[in-house]
Amino acid sequence: MRIEYHRTLLADAPRNAAFKAALAALIKPGISTVADIGAGTGVLGFMAARLGAKRVYLYESAAVLEVAERIRRLNRIDNVELVPIHSTDVIDPPKVDIVVSETLGNYPYEENIIQTMKDARRRFLKRDGVILPSRITQFVCPVLSPRYYRELTVWDQLGLELDFAPARMMSLNNAYVRRFLPADLLGEGRLAEAWDELDFARAPATTRKGRAQWRITERARIHGFALWWQAELAASISLSTSPLAAPTHWEQLYLPVLQPLELGPGDVLGAELSSRSTIDNGTTIAWCALRSDRNGRTLNREDMDLEKGYLP
Repeated sequence: MRIEYHRTLLADAPRNAAFKAALAALIKPGISTVADIGAGTGVLGFMAARLGAKRVYLYESAAVLEVAERIRRLNRIDNVELVPIHSTDVIDPPKVDIVVSETLGNYPYEENIIQTMKDARRRFLKRDGVILPSRITQFVCPVLSPRYYRELTVWDQLGLELDFAPARMMSLNNAYVRRFLPADLLGEGRLAEAWDELDFARAPATTRKGRAQWRITERARIHGFALWWQAELAASISLSTSPLAAPTHWEQLYLPVLQPLELGPGDVLGAELSSRSTIDNGTTIAWCALRSDRNGRTLNREDMDLEKGYLP
């Protein structure tokens, strides 16, 4: 059991504050019932109980649920029931007013929140119930700083009189968890574009596709793309992993390019992204960087794919 991982979650003040505020806005004391899916140490479920939920169900298949049970007993929280099974394996679950799940990764879908919430919406939620988070928006922004690109292309600087091209190629067909500063990004991050918007009320697909585009106004050298997300938890309450937002335990994702793209005024930079996340096959991401002239003619195209970064 990785208690250190759960410690980092509970030490994330912006995360805790956002979920607590959202639960407080949604729970009707003495009336609302809540399902906390992927409950971990149970903190969200215990929040719901303390906020007045009539009954709370904690679903967790990992051994950490034993810790949650000890916390429940120690704090004498009696309106919480712990269920030691993955929610998708539950037969005939009790219907609830609110489903909450913080199964979000640095890439938001890597913990299979899409499939989990689709199942929860169909089988756990009352007809007029609420899912939390309700929406996730993903953003992409070009990376100007070369610091992470240099880290990945160390193969070119080993001085061993050997060609490491295959290893270099694999390094650049990978996604990396990194923390960006605004100065690392085009427009200091303010030029980020939304490329994917997911609404859990509409049974979203596990395959996501989108694109973004930027018209360049001054010379720039692009070393890849930074990705982050924003989750809508309740009306006017959201949680963001943006480098412009309060830091959380989550970081951004770095998607490199094969060769830095040189752009000048009038050029258009495009990004095409796709991902697939399933419980059976995990998460894969593909991305494309395009440089076009002001007339739309493609000058450069680079295609990267996470699956190329691993040997079969």
